[in-house]
Amino acid sequence: MVVITILLALMIHFSIPNMEIYKTPSFLEIKNVYGTNDAGIANYDSRVLLYHHGTEKLENDLLTASFYRNDQKLNCRISTMNGHNFIPTVHIGIQTMGGSGCTGTWWEPGEQIMIDFTDGTFHPGDNIRFEVYQKPSGVLISSYSYIAGNT
Repeated sequence: MVVITILLALMIHFSIPNMEIYKTPSFLEIKNVYGTNDAGIANYDSRVLLYHHGTEKLENDLLTASFYRNDQKLNCRISTMNGHNFIPTVHIGIQTMGGSGCTGTWWEPGEQIMIDFTDGTFHPGDNIRFEVYQKPSGVLISSYSYIAGNT
């Protein structure tokens, strides 16, 4: 009876998959959310600084992104992370995109992108989730969450 119990326990242990291997990586990170003007006065400017913390360069035109505020998907559209190609797209909810990570064909490790959302999009305490998908497959390649502060 003890042997059967041990065998059953081993079978259950090895048949349950390790959920960590299915977790989406988070190598594209939100470094900060800016909500103050140059004088430090809160104006909910909603500028989001993104940072590529990974090890491989990514082709910007093959990336699309979604943002969530407190688990609600924002009505904004980012169909490319290439800043030049972003300009003529319909990008509701976003004023500008800039930074070294979106100026060329590739978003290299260590480079940053600043996305300027419509003022008032984010407030201190908001839980912001940033998801990046590979085109044309639609595979989620990075997901990162950040709590907005008072900066």
